[in-house]
Amino acid sequence: MKAIQSILLFTIFICIIGCYQPPDAHRSIKDIEKAFQNGYFSQTIKWSDSILRCSNTDSLTIFRLNSILDMARRIKADFTMTAEETDTLLKNEAVEFTPSERELWERNNWLEYRMIDGEKRYFKRAVSNLILILKSKQPAREGEQILDSQSRFCLERSRKVIMAAGSSGKPVIPVKLKINYQLTVKADAVPAGEIVRCWLPWPQENHSRQTNVKLLKMVPESYRIAPDSVEQRSVYCEQKAFKGKPVVFNLQFEYVSMAQYFELNKMKALPAVTSKAISERYTAEQYPQIVFSAEIRRLSDSIVAGTSNQAEKVRKIYYWINDHIIWTGALEYSIIPFIPGYVLANRRGDCGMQTMLFMAMARYQHIPVKWQSGWMMHPHEVNLHDWCEVFYDGIGWIPLDMSFNLQQSDNLSEKEFYISGIDSYRLIINDGIGSRLVPGKKFPRSEPFDFQRGEVEWRGGNLYFDQWDYHMNVEYL
Repeated sequence: MKAIQSILLFTIFICIIGCYQPPDAHRSIKDIEKAFQNGYFSQTIKWSDSILRCSNTDSLTIFRLNSILDMARRIKADFTMTAEETDTLLKNEAVEFTPSERELWERNNWLEYRMIDGEKRYFKRAVSNLILILKSKQPAREGEQILDSQSRFCLERSRKVIMAAGSSGKPVIPVKLKINYQLTVKADAVPAGEIVRCWLPWPQENHSRQTNVKLLKMVPESYRIAPDSVEQRSVYCEQKAFKGKPVVFNLQFEYVSMAQYFELNKMKALPAVTSKAISERYTAEQYPQIVFSAEIRRLSDSIVAGTSNQAEKVRKIYYWINDHIIWTGALEYSIIPFIPGYVLANRRGDCGMQTMLFMAMARYQHIPVKWQSGWMMHPHEVNLHDWCEVFYDGIGWIPLDMSFNLQQSDNLSEKEFYISGIDSYRLIINDGIGSRLVPGKKFPRSEPFDFQRGEVEWRGGNLYFDQWDYHMNVEYL
């Protein structure tokens, strides 16, 4: 009997130790969610850990808590700067301000911050974004047109594309590029001996604007290229992690990119979309980002009021976004619940955010639009980039680049080039938004909607952007 009692006492002791939670950390899921929503991330982590350590925690609770912890980490990675650090940056940029002006910037969310553990933490690009916002508020001098080098380059190329394309709409002016892309997982981000799973961006090959894709080198040598039917295309590979050493994935390929242009003014008499498959898919909402909110519906209707022609509706929506939404650096998309709503509330956003707003308003008007993205490959301006394509009956899919904006030209075709055209300097990786990778990831993606930089994970979870680096080198052949 004593032996049985001893076993029972020992079992109870083990259970108590396994599920022990300090009195101040014994909180419900609702308490944890409230702490997270109010920015008390230290409490969120502490209380979550106390529940996750308990051996009888159910799988649904584990999933919810891990999701909260992952989101807290992502937000902290974007909001890294203290008030003192932002002040220093503002002074370095020669931005003079009074306390009341700073208060105004924060109240308008021009100097973007979040309260984290009771302290203001500013977005890592808050200062550079503020400078762009303040510049946009300054009245333009009459007749003043100052083009930066990138804008001049695009305008010059637009003129050549328009002349070469004529009225054919066929791809023109091929440019051959050689790409060296490297993704490096930081040393000891993954325990030694564990397998790192990696997805690298790979070009779409079903586009007339993008041809002659050729793999030149891959490290590691064993890999899997997703089929061209996949909307977000990748090269999948694996490598083992070693202690104290980074894990390096390297991809080299070449391809030919071409420009395309359609003269929108000659598309006035186009009929409404008749393809049921295209209409149903590409005029539909795509939760959680392409959603017809009350504000989207109201604004879209007001912009196109009195217009029945599809091409004119596209033009009017494009003009409105061009005139009312400025480009600024973006938060990571995964921490913005509804991107078009954020753009409208703040009157700013990067290329993908502006494109999502355009897509939501256009689709609500029954205009088929699909996401397209990858990289802009312009000399000296190689970067991640998002745009889209609009479907017109009798013609097909026509490229539209929302954030390249109306160009500064008195020639209407040149001015509106990016409403119905695109230059040769693109790398198309994605033909859809939020599509499944092949093979599928086991853990949540670092970027759940777009795919440009890559994705990495191991059996212990996803590796977020702060745990690896990427670099692209481009040669123009």
